Amino acid sequence: MLLGVDTGGTFTDFVLLDGAGRLRVHKVLSTPEAPERAILQGVRELGLEPAGLTLVHGSTVATNAVLEGKGARTAFVASRGFADLLAIGRQSRERLYDLQPPAPPPPVPPELCLETGGRLGPDGTVVEPLTGEDLAALRAALERLRPEAVAVCLLFAFRDGRFEREVARAVPEGCFTALSSEVLPEYREYERAVATWLTAYVGPRVAGYLGRLAAGLPGAAIAVMQSAGGTLAAAEAARLGAHLLLSGPAGGLAGARFVGEAAGRRRLLTFDMGGTSTDVGLVADGEIRLTGEGRIGRFPVALPMVDMHTIGAGGGSIARVDAGGMLRVGPESAGADPGPACYGRGGTEPTVTDANLVLGRLLPEAFLGGAMRLDPRAARAAVARVARPLGLGVEEAALGIVRLANERMAQALRVISVERGEDPRAHTLVSFGGAGGLHVCALAEALGMREALVPVHAGVLSALGMLAAPRTRRLSRTLAVPLAGLDAASVERAYAELEAAGRAALAAEGLEACDLRCERLADLRYAGQSFTLTLPWRGAAAAAEAFHALHERRYGHRLDLPVELVNVRVAVRGPRPALALAPAPAGPAPAPAARVRVHGVAVPVPVWRREALPAGFAFEGPALVAETVATTWVAPGWRAEVDRWGNLLLGR
Repeated sequence: MLLGVDTGGTFTDFVLLDGAGRLRVHKVLSTPEAPERAILQGVRELGLEPAGLTLVHGSTVATNAVLEGKGARTAFVASRGFADLLAIGRQSRERLYDLQPPAPPPPVPPELCLETGGRLGPDGTVVEPLTGEDLAALRAALERLRPEAVAVCLLFAFRDGRFEREVARAVPEGCFTALSSEVLPEYREYERAVATWLTAYVGPRVAGYLGRLAAGLPGAAIAVMQSAGGTLAAAEAARLGAHLLLSGPAGGLAGARFVGEAAGRRRLLTFDMGGTSTDVGLVADGEIRLTGEGRIGRFPVALPMVDMHTIGAGGGSIARVDAGGMLRVGPESAGADPGPACYGRGGTEPTVTDANLVLGRLLPEAFLGGAMRLDPRAARAAVARVARPLGLGVEEAALGIVRLANERMAQALRVISVERGEDPRAHTLVSFGGAGGLHVCALAEALGMREALVPVHAGVLSALGMLAAPRTRRLSRTLAVPLAGLDAASVERAYAELEAAGRAALAAEGLEACDLRCERLADLRYAGQSFTLTLPWRGAAAAAEAFHALHERRYGHRLDLPVELVNVRVAVRGPRPALALAPAPAGPAPAPAARVRVHGVAVPVPVWRREALPAGFAFEGPALVAETVATTWVAPGWRAEVDRWGNLLLGR
């Protein structure tokens, strides 16, 4: 019994693969103050026993702890003279032309920033030893300060982590400890320090959450999705909490890739529109694009994560009229409690969901398969709050809310495609999340795209992606050497050591050595550049030519400069789970379940029940397609066809 769970800001989604290979989907309202409660509720409602259950889920605990500033009380240990490393940062300004910007608060208060010996030089030689007196003084300071967690980041520890390991042994027992030489053994002191601090800062919160979840599911095997798109066991997730910062969105991309491959589409532009936010990403030739230049709040995250752009525009995004009389949508959200006004839980602010209900694009009696009835009267009253000051009718104001939300999402899709050198017209737009299908046609039109895909189980695709992702370890190490005259033996040794560490970690989770596969990657740059491009490693000569070609494709030119190998990277993966979509049933063309009025359409539009649509069935828009966890609006000028797996292929 495999259960995929995606914990969102509004709903917690479940996809169950039972022993007979059947998929079941379920949703419950999230419990943000204690996410494990919603998961346990869903397990009970699905009638599952924990014993024998394998649960793979995306967690927002690490993300929320950082964004809300509710992580652990963390001490930061640096080399002598570098206690203010996190406070200084990169000295970049958020507002370029503000000559006197207010100084942001440092992530770690000065009184919790400690210094010690054990300094290395750039080549790994000892500049300052780590003495017994250093360790005794450090332990005394930690015992006095009593932090919950300690982040250790010594200069050039990525060359040799022995001094950091000695410091870890001096940390008082019971204190969560993160070492930069283990978290991110790469150059760039500030980024390495941030990654180490984030790991320590969220570690106790992630460990506590996973402990409570495990206590509520005795006998279950629990795994967590990583930001880079692979899964890892809960025990490792507690130790590597910063690797979970994009846990849920990574599941969405894994699910989109899985369904896209089944549908014969390998170039995908994805958008996951939930209740609180929208995440957009790119799948190029079947591979999820990763980045080492992500951000969480105002902090850079140099750990590998899916290359994704997130905006505060979801079904629960609140519309308002600002002081200048302009209509605004988001980023504030009604969340799960009280939620949009139409949920009938006390909400009064107009949201995108309320606007879609007013326009007739949501069916009040069919929401969540009829398990939750929407209140059209409350939705109209909420939208009227912005309609009156704008001098508009309720329907016109609702249309304005939807159009503004669409424009924000279209701009996010341009960021992840056009600004990355990708033509969106060469991709298929894949929409998922509970609200994605309501906006997919408008977004495709805005980007000049002619094809879109609404996957089967689109409303819970992130949870499905949890089941489709393999167990993975990604490891890296900085070498920073010229490609010309490269010592091939030393590079081979570095790769072999990383592969061995990755294989050992997955073997500890029960995977067989014969089932593991390794991928070698390299970060390259021209001499004098600050940033790198990542590409497969097939030897120095092949890497140099591939780098020149990639640089020219990405930036429009190549340079006659030496190329440097900065970081070596290894991805060790287990096999993908044996997961397959059930073929859509064959049958005669069905009749519409109903016909309803939709604003802007002269005649009633048909409502199709998605589970009743046979493979090969096609119909023209305008139309609504209702299913248990989502609704799709097939706009005028679009045609929909059901493929063999039950996916909706939309074409202009």
